[in-house]
Amino acid sequence: MRYMVGVDVGGTFTDVTLVDSYSGEILNHKVPSTPEDPSRAIMNGVVQIMELNEVPVSELRYLAHGTTVATNSLIERKGALTGLLVTEGFRDLLEIGRQTRPSLYDFFKEKPEPVIPGHLRLEVDERLYADGSVRKQLDRDRLREAIEHLKSEGVQSIAVCFLFSYLNPEHEKQAVEEIRRLYPEAYVSASHQVVPEFREYARLSTTALNAYLGPVMQRYMENFQESVRKAGIPVDPYITQSNGGIISIQESVANPVRTAVSGPAAGVVAAAHLAELTGYKNMITFDMGGTSADFSLIENGEPKISMEREVEGFPARIPMLDIHACGAGGGSIAWLDAGGALKVGPESAGSMPGPAAYGRGGTRPTVTDANTILGRLNPDGILGGRMILDVEASKRVVQEHICDRTNLSLLEATMGILSVVNANMTRAIRLISVEKGYDPREFTLVSFGGGGGLHCGALARELGIPRILVPPSPGTFCSLGLLVTDVRSDYVRSSLLESSASSMETIRGLFAGMEQEGAAMLEKEGITEAKRRFVLGLDLRFKGQNYELTIPVEWSELTGEGMQGILTRFHEQHEKNYGYSNRTGIVEFVNYRVTALGELPKATLQRGDENGSRTVQSSLYREVYFSEADRPDYYQTAIYQRSDLVPGDRVTGPAIIEQMDSTILLLPGQTMQVDAYRNLLIHTFGEEEQQ
Repeated sequence: MRYMVGVDVGGTFTDVTLVDSYSGEILNHKVPSTPEDPSRAIMNGVVQIMELNEVPVSELRYLAHGTTVATNSLIERKGALTGLLVTEGFRDLLEIGRQTRPSLYDFFKEKPEPVIPGHLRLEVDERLYADGSVRKQLDRDRLREAIEHLKSEGVQSIAVCFLFSYLNPEHEKQAVEEIRRLYPEAYVSASHQVVPEFREYARLSTTALNAYLGPVMQRYMENFQESVRKAGIPVDPYITQSNGGIISIQESVANPVRTAVSGPAAGVVAAAHLAELTGYKNMITFDMGGTSADFSLIENGEPKISMEREVEGFPARIPMLDIHACGAGGGSIAWLDAGGALKVGPESAGSMPGPAAYGRGGTRPTVTDANTILGRLNPDGILGGRMILDVEASKRVVQEHICDRTNLSLLEATMGILSVVNANMTRAIRLISVEKGYDPREFTLVSFGGGGGLHCGALARELGIPRILVPPSPGTFCSLGLLVTDVRSDYVRSSLLESSASSMETIRGLFAGMEQEGAAMLEKEGITEAKRRFVLGLDLRFKGQNYELTIPVEWSELTGEGMQGILTRFHEQHEKNYGYSNRTGIVEFVNYRVTALGELPKATLQRGDENGSRTVQSSLYREVYFSEADRPDYYQTAIYQRSDLVPGDRVTGPAIIEQMDSTILLLPGQTMQVDAYRNLLIHTFGEEEQQ
């Protein structure tokens, strides 16, 4: 078996990447997404790409996909009917939350309704002290009554979250045991298994989300696995997690909340792989698809990880790649607000009906329609000529919904749509860079997704980013990310300890226990000892602070002598994040983290020979409008096929590079060269630079 397949499910298209692990050849394919059943598009894409390239399914050795099932179920509120068991007195914690408003200055913006309604949140008579010791034993009679009541209500799933169970899970274990005895068909999610970490509300919220999504994910995975078997594919598929790693189907069913942003995570992983190959270690990733644009920051080759994120307004206390999304995709709809101001997104035309240009009945103007009108997209066909664009339909919807309601001409309205969506995306990039102490001018913008190439030049110019890197298959880059990652599972324990040498023995014991759990998981996934790796981290804070910084550590540092090095790195990180650090302040250890990694076979971009440097001329031109030029106007713009470009080739803007899965726009004054890995390296300000 020699072939690997990665599949990324987007809102508009499902992307498939096929890699020959012997030759390193990478092939790509796109099919329309099927939101009503994502597995249909996945299997259509896998079967089609293998048939097109005459690859028998028996030769497939690896299959992985990123899924939006969990996220979509949460957005659409189509999770399972879920019950909740909590410690007596904490029934309404899910409702109360942190007593903060979603928007400080918008008094009318409502908090999202909890995923578990009040009548299905039941109290259990039990209580632990803050150190984990038992104050009141679990009342089993009352527990049984609560379970029977939830069963009579027809719940499909039950979440269990008792106070301080992260220190002593015994009562939760007893509750889970009783649920499985009295109601074996129910899905069960217990907080000590999902997130054994302090902060009660975040732990409760994460456990509730996990239970709410569990049965949905279980049904989807069973259907998907059955489809894989029916197709004759001889391997079990992997699923991408929000932390960038992958897990088996069984693990994803046990922890579906860990897949909440799995699709965008794969793109960040692929970009980190690109950073390793090219030497551009500091990157800002820009993934623009049909529905949204996602941004993340990679520093020194390592993607940023967030230990808590909000998913559709609910805290999720799990490690996730720090990805910021905004409603700015090719299908984002342009509209006028009550005051007549032009807005773009977050509502999207999706895959059906899609933009008006697609000819599927779309009746509202989108970003794709704007790019079509301006000549930036090929009217004779995208997706390798498989989809002809209807330019007149695009003009009609912009005229009807924007021009006829304003004093704008068609050209002004069209450029206005692009200006607004670019401004939205510029703000998103500032959020992950400038507002966190990073200077965009020190980074490389990695542009991918079907729409990224059309907008990356303008974004980089606005932010002063000196160069843009566009990978060989930007429209299917996320599906490539599924083929360059590893099995990954994160473990955490909480224990408030002073930063003293006497704490080190306790800390070593906590790390050892988590490494054993990680080793058992990797064993179950079939990862040999030689392919296993464990990464350790400590969450530290000053005494009295409410938030921590995660500092990576090595086993050799977990001694009295090694503590000073850990504290020094904490102070350096604190100063970088907050602008100061109190070197004489009391530091506390709070959380202890272990990441278990299992190395898998990987696809890689093949390095080619750069046969000198040549400026390429095109024989094909079309009229394209550029407001970004010194004199905004239509310009005769050279059109290139990316498949014709080889390492060393150079192009001067204005120009358009077309390929099956994306279109890349080179603004006037920008230059581009093809590097040894066939990436397009665009110099934002036309500067020739040497790496």
